[in-house]
Amino acid sequence: MSLLVLSVPSYAALAEGIAVALNEQSESPEPAAEMGSVERRVFTDGEVYQRITREVRGRDVVLVAGTPTESDTLQAFDLACAVARYGAASLTWVLPYFGCQTMERAVRPGEVVTAKTRARLISAVPSPPGGMRVLLLDLHTAGLPHYFGDSLNAFHLYAKPLVLEAALEFGGDDFVLASPDAGRAKWVQSLANDLRVPAAFIYKRRHGSGMVEVTGVNAAVKGKRVVIYDDMIRTGGTLLQAARAYLEAGAERCYAVTTHLVVPGDAAATLMASDELSGIAGTDSHPRSRVAAAAGCDVRSVAPVFAEWLKA
Repeated sequence: MSLLVLSVPSYAALAEGIAVALNEQSESPEPAAEMGSVERRVFTDGEVYQRITREVRGRDVVLVAGTPTESDTLQAFDLACAVARYGAASLTWVLPYFGCQTMERAVRPGEVVTAKTRARLISAVPSPPGGMRVLLLDLHTAGLPHYFGDSLNAFHLYAKPLVLEAALEFGGDDFVLASPDAGRAKWVQSLANDLRVPAAFIYKRRHGSGMVEVTGVNAAVKGKRVVIYDDMIRTGGTLLQAARAYLEAGAERCYAVTTHLVVPGDAAATLMASDELSGIAGTDSHPRSRVAAAAGCDVRSVAPVFAEWLKA
């Protein structure tokens, strides 16, 4: 029997893309996946009514739902619980963007480790007889899958093929793959090794006032294109600071490649209009990627990445 694919509203397009990719990759004459549907109504007090309109009993269900907002998180949690309650054989929660993932540790007394509490919430979904799996993508911290409880299996997937493809298109035959700071240097070095290009990162000094000063670049970038990789782009302040440092060090042009285009407000338009960046590429892991695409960013779908795992 084919997989039944459900989603929250903000991930409907990606869910459709995953279903299409599964069917395209299938060698069987029968469909590998079909889209289910959810009836929704929002009451005047803000409460959300949801009803799964397809029978889920005995089905292997795929729920496509990132958690970028509180509303998305709770709608997805409620839907996952209903899938288990109504007798699904198994549940795979495709979680393209795990919200609050940068709040993975407490630095000051009293801080809430929200990444941990959200992982506990997802772990509270009843496990169907065939088990529950959570598929996470390009996490800010590799250890986050271990935040989830033993009632499910959490898997960390990577959008590396899309990242490498975009970097090659921006960089051409001779470029440097760069990190916006030393914190991402290890992952950028790994990507650079795959591409057989030099890696670079910048040195920073944090002053007592909280101001951060760029003090140097660790690699020769003069006359070369520089492609900066970060796992997510929010307002892009750090990204622009890094691009400015590489340009001042002699880089011909700077580009940015990311997995998660979070870009709140008018961040995407501001970054695309900046003098520092000649282009930005990312994926559709976050709903704001649609805004980024409208602003001129190159957006690639992660649907094939998830479909490849689901068909295995």
